[in-house]
Amino acid sequence: MGKMGKALLFLFAFIPSSYCNSLPVINMPLQEVMEDIEIGNFAFQINAYDVDGDPLTYNIQGQNAYFFDVNKQTGEVTIRTKLDRETKDLFYIDVVVNDGVYPDVTKPVYIAVLDANDNIPIFQNLPYNRDIPENTPVGSTIFTATATDKDSNLAAIVSYKIDEVVPNDGFQLFEISETNGNVVLKGPLNFTEKSPFYQIRVSATDGGGPLNGVEVFQSSTTIALIAVKDVPDIDPQFLNLPNYVTIDENSPVGTLVFSVRARDPDTGINDPIRYSIESTNAQDLFQIKESDGTITVKTEFDREALLDISAVVDLSIKASETNPNVNGVIASTVQTLQISITDVNDNGPNFYECVGDSCTQKNSFTGEVDEHSSVGVAVSRLNIRVKDPDQGERSRFELKLDGPDKDAFSVTPSSGLADSIVQVMIKNSAAVDFETKKIMTVQIIAKDANADFTSTASVTININDVNENYPEFEKDFYDFSIDEHCKDGTIIATITATDADALDDGKITYKLVPSSMLKYFDVFLNNGTIYVKNGKLLDRETTSSYTPTLQAIDSEGKTGTTVVEINLRDINDQTPVMNREKYETFVQENDPFRIEIQARDGDEPETPNSQIQYKIKEGSFSSNFTIDLDSGVILNKGLLDREAIDPKLNGVIELTVIASDMGVPSLSSSATVIINIADVNDNSPKYLNDDYIFHVRENEGGISVGSVSALDADQTEVYNRITFSIENTFKSFIIISEPFGEGYQGNIKVDPLFVLDYESDFKTYTLTIDASDLGQNKAVTKVQVVVEDVNDEPPVFPADLTLRVKENTTVTAPLGAIVGTDVDTKHFLEYALVSAECQCGGTRKPCPDEWFKVETNGDVVVNSASQSAIDYEKCNQAFLTAKVIDIKTEKGQDSTEGIVTIIIEDINDNTPEFFTVQDFYVVLLERVDKDSAVAKVYAEDRDTGENKKTEFKVHKVNFISAEGIVIQDVIFYADTEAQQDAEGKFSADIRSQKKMDTAQKGKFMVEVEACNPDGLCSTSVLELLTVDSSYKVSLRFKSPVSVVNENLPRIREILTSATKASVHIFNVELEKTQRAAEDVTVLEAYFVFPNGSALDYAEVNQILNSEEVYMEYGMILVQLGFTGISTTTDGGKKMKTEVFIMIGLVAALGIIAIVTTTSLVCIRRNYKRKLKASKAMNSAATVVIENQKSGPVVPGTNKYTSDGANPVLNMNFNTVADLGFDEDGSSIDKESLNSLDYNIDMGTENDSMPMMMIEEEEEEDDRSPSLYIEPLGAALAQREKKRENESPNFAFDNPAMSTTDL
Repeated sequence: MGKMGKALLFLFAFIPSSYCNSLPVINMPLQEVMEDIEIGNFAFQINAYDVDGDPLTYNIQGQNAYFFDVNKQTGEVTIRTKLDRETKDLFYIDVVVNDGVYPDVTKPVYIAVLDANDNIPIFQNLPYNRDIPENTPVGSTIFTATATDKDSNLAAIVSYKIDEVVPNDGFQLFEISETNGNVVLKGPLNFTEKSPFYQIRVSATDGGGPLNGVEVFQSSTTIALIAVKDVPDIDPQFLNLPNYVTIDENSPVGTLVFSVRARDPDTGINDPIRYSIESTNAQDLFQIKESDGTITVKTEFDREALLDISAVVDLSIKASETNPNVNGVIASTVQTLQISITDVNDNGPNFYECVGDSCTQKNSFTGEVDEHSSVGVAVSRLNIRVKDPDQGERSRFELKLDGPDKDAFSVTPSSGLADSIVQVMIKNSAAVDFETKKIMTVQIIAKDANADFTSTASVTININDVNENYPEFEKDFYDFSIDEHCKDGTIIATITATDADALDDGKITYKLVPSSMLKYFDVFLNNGTIYVKNGKLLDRETTSSYTPTLQAIDSEGKTGTTVVEINLRDINDQTPVMNREKYETFVQENDPFRIEIQARDGDEPETPNSQIQYKIKEGSFSSNFTIDLDSGVILNKGLLDREAIDPKLNGVIELTVIASDMGVPSLSSSATVIINIADVNDNSPKYLNDDYIFHVRENEGGISVGSVSALDADQTEVYNRITFSIENTFKSFIIISEPFGEGYQGNIKVDPLFVLDYESDFKTYTLTIDASDLGQNKAVTKVQVVVEDVNDEPPVFPADLTLRVKENTTVTAPLGAIVGTDVDTKHFLEYALVSAECQCGGTRKPCPDEWFKVETNGDVVVNSASQSAIDYEKCNQAFLTAKVIDIKTEKGQDSTEGIVTIIIEDINDNTPEFFTVQDFYVVLLERVDKDSAVAKVYAEDRDTGENKKTEFKVHKVNFISAEGIVIQDVIFYADTEAQQDAEGKFSADIRSQKKMDTAQKGKFMVEVEACNPDGLCSTSVLELLTVDSSYKVSLRFKSPVSVVNENLPRIREILTSATKASVHIFNVELEKTQRAAEDVTVLEAYFVFPNGSALDYAEVNQILNSEEVYMEYGMILVQLGFTGISTTTDGGKKMKTEVFIMIGLVAALGIIAIVTTTSLVCIRRNYKRKLKASKAMNSAATVVIENQKSGPVVPGTNKYTSDGANPVLNMNFNTVADLGFDEDGSSIDKESLNSLDYNIDMGTENDSMPMMMIEEEEEEDDRSPSLYIEPLGAALAQREKKRENESPNFAFDNPAMSTTDL
């Protein structure tokens, strides 16, 4: 069978053994998990399948795997650590599935955390406290409440509303936009008439969303404190301005009339008030002081000059603020004050001549009278009136006559009041004689009855000449009295006259003169009876007496007269008249009070009818005052206390004062006295309780602490408004004042910008609270605020926690404990392991196994369920990410993570392990001297420190040749001190104790022992091959020696690749038989295989002349100067130059195609074959070289000694190397490795020896005795391929050394 047949047979034998088991398939898209799923509840299912029906196991890996637990049998995933979308909304985990056949199948699966409505809206930019002027326009935005919600979708949309406004009427003043949180003023503010403070509770509510399977709406609230600032927008107000005051006429300039008081009702501004007289009905009589409102007399005045205004001056008083108001003008108010000018007796009586209502003052008058007129006859044609402009009794005057003729006349009346008609009457009829004196003169003297005022009027009387007999009355003067206002027709008296003439008897008629008297009185014509004609006009209070002249006229017209004085008797017909119907006055509480009530009675003075007495009508406040019976002066009885008055009365007391005369029956009138008791700030606030103790939870910004209440007894808001303040706030508390019942309360809150912390040094705060009125009277109380602990502090994970454990330990006792701390008073701590990483080979990565676990009590223990022991040589440190959890947390973070570092301590539990740098060493016997290094051993102890120190020792040496195995003396030794490299590996040279016998042909099997300080040892066998010089091949290069040496690495690489053997360069020298002009260099080399066989001249020549090699390397060798090969370089040796023949090897190409197709069809070898290869790999480092072959080789040849291998030397060697790969009972496993499958580079001691890897499906060379590839050989090939990538492919001779270890 040719080469092609062998290849096809191999292919058909290989295909049935290439059974392909399918991998599990993970069929999982993005997984959506709600963030509110509780720990331990189902999260999602791992979906995977295996077409072969193999049972699957499930797991989760990756840095986010700590969120979940997985049931390894069912793939059900549950929550291990609470999810939080707001922290991590998308992450991935590695889902791992295993079918028990293949390694784990891993797929990254993304987890999308779905939102639950688990967050409340959080207000931003707190606090929202604002100070706004009271004239802020309606519609203005006061502030904007802004809240954010970390949730998504509807749960992130926040709406706003006002839950509460304190005081309640504030609901009508404020409104909030539901969507943007703008708080808008919808009604006018007023600092004075409404509250100066408002407390607005704003709530923010999200749009709702699912939470634990229920649709919930989350909300939060905050409080905004609005302080209304007073602005000057109210006109001044008079406090004490009455309607009516009095002052005597002729008062000196500067006399105080009244002090006006006004205030600015804008109590927050309290602008100074300036006073002025806006207008008056009598200019320049009074003046007012601008600064304090004092009204004084500016010019002396006469009441009688002001009778045209009834002696009452109207002053319009203007009170103005000092500074402009909000409208830019000076605010003012005007009120009228009436000043009544009271009379003083400053005028005397004067004489007047009156015509109708018009009177002219005169001092001289002219009249006439008949001579010898009867006594009492009035001088006619006299129109004399006496007036005194003073009032009441101050207007009484007395009259008398003076002058040359005073004795002939008399004046009537003798006295008068205010205004009287005056007549001059004949007193001495005889003295009035025309013949004696035709003109007579008298002076009437009018004297004030109460003061030294006198006036005089001259009266000229012309005497008329008349006949003799006249009627005569019995008396010249008659005096009668009648009651005023008597009935019409009342007879006063009957007065008759007699006439001496008899003819006049019975003919006398009577007449009253003057005619002005006739409207009051008249006389019957025939009998002289005087009667009242109109009693209603008889008013004693106007005219107290009348003096008509009664004339008796005889038949001839002669007249006799008599004077009749009619005095009006006073009757009690005048009711006392109050000067004012209503007295209104202002008085400050606690000030003395005095007011005089004045009434007048028009009845006759100093009679009971005109005598007035005063009393206060019994009422609610009558007992608080006294009134003088006669003067009408009201005084307060005890201090006036505004607070003793019912607040509903607003400080106003009304008294009814009755003025009664003493007449019979008594007449009376009344007046109302309104007393405005102005409030003064004479009361301090008083707390309703003495002690206040409040408890408040920590960590609640803006939370209400409690309220203190106080009352100020003052009745006006300007004095009883209470403002609370905290003297020592600790920067932690605020207090808000608001009306409460009849008083005020101060709501104590935690400052929204501050949170109380129970864990701080302040667990109890003692606040000093001042309750102050606007007059700064204050009361002080102590408030104790006790901070209650809230479990709001996260537990503290201990820092720098380091534990130690020895490797391989199985102890069940805790390695140590995590002892967390929590400053909260009520806490319960549990512990959990989050993840674990290990320091393995200098890299921090997931631990090989779950070596450790954390108990809930914090104990860190070795995990007894771990599938592997703790191994220092794998990892020397473990880093446990654990967390301490406070299960009683009420608020905030409930856990804290930390790192527990576990130092894994090394124990001496590992023996030194040999590792092969090269599988054999070639020994050129001719170059070996005593102490020459012939090989090098390498070992590594996975322990550390002193435990890893390794010493080498040669135990045994065998020599294998064609004659068999010969046990020899220990002719080799190892260096006493092993060398340690930077990686901690130890090595030692194996040296010869003597010069070697160059005739020996075979190999040395040298057993070397490596031990650490505790006596843990391992052994390895070195294979030292001896090479015969007959296999030396000479290659000729048409180049100088220097050029060949320069190209030597490239030459070795090509030769190694072409021959599959390790090329050992023995010598490079100039050809000794050279006859040409050019330099020819001879390169001497050995082509050695790992089994000790070598290529001779013919075999090297055949390989280099093959078409395959020529196609790949021929041109390159030619370029390097290669001309041919020979068996020796000695003189006279035969030379043979070959020409490379290009042959197409169709069969070889076909085999390559088949192998390529087969590799695409099947992915892997049979599972058992891979297991064998794996075991072989583990054994490759320590197996004895002789066990690598199925039989011993014949040194110096390329043949084995097994049957049929070498027809020349048909010697059987005992094969003992059974590596345990004969499970199938196939004898083919005992076949040797193809001697040409391994190419060993024979170089210097420092060169490494790469080995060509034999791939599992590689087509065998036709020089191979078997198609079977032994697993051990494959494993060794794999190791050599790896080293080939790390080491140079070529070795070269080092003349300084006698042998090589490559």
